Amino acid sequence: MKVYEYGRENAEVFVMFPCTAEPWWVFAPSAEKLAEEYHVFLIVADGHDEQGTDFVSIEKYAHDAADYLRQEGIEKIDAMYGVSMGGACTLRFLAAENIPVDKAVIDAGITPYPYPKPVCRLIAAADWTSVMLATRSMRIMKLAAPPERWTPAGEDSEEHYERIFEFEKKHYSPKTIYNVFWSANNYSMPEPVPKIRTKIEYWYGEKEERARKNNCAYTCRIYPQTAVRKFDGMEHAELVMMHPERFRTEVIRFLKEEENR
Repeated sequence: MKVYEYGRENAEVFVMFPCTAEPWWVFAPSAEKLAEEYHVFLIVADGHDEQGTDFVSIEKYAHDAADYLRQEGIEKIDAMYGVSMGGACTLRFLAAENIPVDKAVIDAGITPYPYPKPVCRLIAAADWTSVMLATRSMRIMKLAAPPERWTPAGEDSEEHYERIFEFEKKHYSPKTIYNVFWSANNYSMPEPVPKIRTKIEYWYGEKEERARKNNCAYTCRIYPQTAVRKFDGMEHAELVMMHPERFRTEVIRFLKEEENR
């Protein structure tokens, strides 16, 4: 695990958990935008940290993050954001780690499957195969994520995709890819899930609405205070990766809404 900090001069703490299958640096522009007002901790999981590690589990990711924050003297978190796998980590953190969080955004967060374990193993194997193909073939990567949509403004698409491709080929091991998809869909939660006072929003893009239906329902069931927000025209994780200024605007809207009333 590796942690990148932005805006250390700011008092309020904002913790970010990125998703898998993307380099940590595609989230840096959004972290930098938030660092105008917050002390941002961008927490990069094992297997994604350029340190030769392998991802183990959502439980370990959340626990290691909490340990790191405690060592840094963080006793309260003003805001937390997690997308996809990072959303799973956020849910686990809120339920199992004893650091209060005032507000949290679960962006397309993945929740545990209700299926029998043999079925879950088959799904994990299928996920592993598809991601292995996409991270080892530029042609498949571009089919899965068309450059015209997934190239950040102002960047050359060929250079951007080549950089991502080299990162993933070098750092995402077969073990990491399997463990990510197994754990993100099958991590444990306390039973019962403790009640918390954290204000929560569950975000998803319009184009992933069907895929996130059960994840959203699970989040609202375990945390009934959750408000749901759909982003028209957006794909999975598109807001944080492609639109840092709008991402900042939406985060600030949520975090400051009570002050603005």
